[in-house]
Amino acid sequence: PRVELAWAMKAHQHAQVYFNLISSVEPKFLRLTKVDDGIYEEFRKTFRDLRVDVLDPEELKSEPAK
Repeated sequence: PRVELAWAMKAHQHAQVYFNLISSVEPKFLRLTKVDDGIYEEFRKTFRDLRVDVLDPEELKSEPAK
């Protein structure tokens, strides 16, 4: 139990550090991996008109969205 607790505390500390890092950068400048741009391009090919700034769950559940 002590080892698991120590691991959980360390994981929580790392999560806080990374959250603070990604929260401090404006999203348009944030790059998490070398292939971020490629992932986004593929996403946009599949979901051309999807507005990612405001997601409406009901719109996502609609027949055309499916």
